[in-house]
Amino acid sequence: MKIYNTLTRHKDDFVPIEPGQVRMYVCGPTPYNVIHIGNARTFLIFDVIRRYLEFAGYQVRMVQNITDVDDKVINAARDSGGDWRALSLRFTDAYLRDMAALGIRPPDVAPRATDYIDAMIEIIRLLVEKGFAYVVHGSVYFEVRRWPDYGKLSRRNLDDLLAGARVEAEEGLRDPLDFALWKAAKPGEPSWDSPFGPGRPGWHIECSAMSMRLLDGQLDIHGGGADLIFPHHENEIAQSEAATGKVPFVRYWMHAGRLTVNAQKMSKSLGNFATVQDVLSHYRPQVVRLLFLSTHYRSELDFTDAAMEQAKAGLERLEAALGELDRLLAMPDAEGDEALAGLDDQAAATEQAFREAMDDDFNTARAMAALFDLVSEANRLTSGSRHSERSEESASQQPPPGFRPTPAAKAAIGRARETLLRLTGVLGLELAPQQLGDELSPRLIEVLIAVRQMARERRQYDIADAVRLRLRELGISLEDHPEGTTWRRV
Repeated sequence: MKIYNTLTRHKDDFVPIEPGQVRMYVCGPTPYNVIHIGNARTFLIFDVIRRYLEFAGYQVRMVQNITDVDDKVINAARDSGGDWRALSLRFTDAYLRDMAALGIRPPDVAPRATDYIDAMIEIIRLLVEKGFAYVVHGSVYFEVRRWPDYGKLSRRNLDDLLAGARVEAEEGLRDPLDFALWKAAKPGEPSWDSPFGPGRPGWHIECSAMSMRLLDGQLDIHGGGADLIFPHHENEIAQSEAATGKVPFVRYWMHAGRLTVNAQKMSKSLGNFATVQDVLSHYRPQVVRLLFLSTHYRSELDFTDAAMEQAKAGLERLEAALGELDRLLAMPDAEGDEALAGLDDQAAATEQAFREAMDDDFNTARAMAALFDLVSEANRLTSGSRHSERSEESASQQPPPGFRPTPAAKAAIGRARETLLRLTGVLGLELAPQQLGDELSPRLIEVLIAVRQMARERRQYDIADAVRLRLRELGISLEDHPEGTTWRRV
């Protein structure tokens, strides 16, 4: 297995700290508002990564924090005239409902920052003792230039950062680049007692304290959105490694690409801000998941109506194939037709291709392509297309509608079905088989083809096109020949 490591900028062989064990930390929400669909993409991606690691045989301990005290939470509460803790709890509950709606499994531990103030104070105390941090008027700052490796994650130069800094230096601050570990108490803000005076933690120290306390000081995987690379994750590395002396703090840094809406950055000011509930009021959660899986997690993904409709069609195709396999398994056994035995080879090839794709930096786009290859082969073998190579004399004859599979063919069908369900399950896709039933029986398809032909003869092309399009949406492809029209499942 190889993972693209933001720290090294290339795919590294995955070698966890402890064989067979994975310590995984993912930056969670700051609950000052409902999350948007871009946040959801990041959380869903790491849900899939965790699922695949478990499928590959690893025992994963996943921690995902909730930053329940932060400038954004405090400011939102002040703007609404409410209590910061009540606001944080309300939006935490909303976040948990959204995650459940999307089928995202809860982490093994979901620590809240306010429960780990003591751990944060201990790390800050160590940094002050070691000379990496200093106290100014009850606040504590990390001295960036004391840490020689600062910038190694984001590849940023300190002098360039200083030139672009727009920070009014507090009196006593040694460098505008120094960041707050502890913020002195202000009227109307929450505060806790500390050796440096009453105050509250800075944002960056919260994740270091929770991850180090819950994952034994060092992590295999630390994930989040690409927007967190700098300054959040850069600062996490500096303060964590300086405090403990354990280098690296994280072996593999993983970052999800951003989500755009119609090629624009998602923002409230542009009016293109979509919440999870907004999207789920129009589409099933599985459609959202399939859309996110269709692109590699590090790539930017454009969220559009067309993309959602395409994902919806893809989900319907998977579910229609599953329904057809179920239908065949329910049929009585027959003798002499071994065509479907070829599904065995395709199922094995699909699993191999799926594993190779996911072992290559969790390439879900390639993994999904392997699953659709299995669906295509199953549809080809179950649609009678094996009769398509027929003589010119019989070219006008539609292949026999359906057949009764042999016991060997049924075994192959069962293995294909099991492979499809197991691998989509690894990706968190819960399929609901679509039973085509009598309404899409071969006889009815033939009737619809005849209706379409009649419409064409009468030059009612809009009706003819509508029939073709609707059949295509239901998984039936029409092919026009001089001798007539044939059909096949796709």
